[in-house]
Amino acid sequence: MIDFGIDKLAIIGAVALIVIGPERLPKVARTVGVLLGKAQRYVSQVQSEVNRSIELEELKKVKTGLEDAARDAGQTVEDRINEARNAIYTDPQADGYPETSHEPAPYYSYGPPVRKNWRLKRGATPLWYKQRAGVRRHVQSGAARVARFRPGPR
Repeated sequence: MIDFGIDKLAIIGAVALIVIGPERLPKVARTVGVLLGKAQRYVSQVQSEVNRSIELEELKKVKTGLEDAARDAGQTVEDRINEARNAIYTDPQADGYPETSHEPAPYYSYGPPVRKNWRLKRGATPLWYKQRAGVRRHVQSGAARVARFRPGPR
């Protein structure tokens, strides 16, 4: 980028004062400032778009890499499952093991799953503990709460 020092800016200002004149110099300086601001905004906008496109390309590369890794991991898992399935369902006589039945084990259901009822747990808490811990036992409106904690007359 062009390097402007104070001495070069002073020379440019003196030449502009002589060439343009003192009455038109403020208007020209304002116009030049506006144009430079627009140019800087345009350059920064182009630079941000380029950075965004570069980041997008990098993200696409990372995405394809992750997809390939996930596909490889899935294939490896599927291969291992197939190996285990083949090992389970091979002929047991060929391995030298005694004859076993291949009937699936019966599934016993002992009823619905036990659910923990928090209302029962709250009700089982002793009253002295609730008072000490500051657990609210009754519903109270906001106005009633304010009136309850408002200091009384002295």
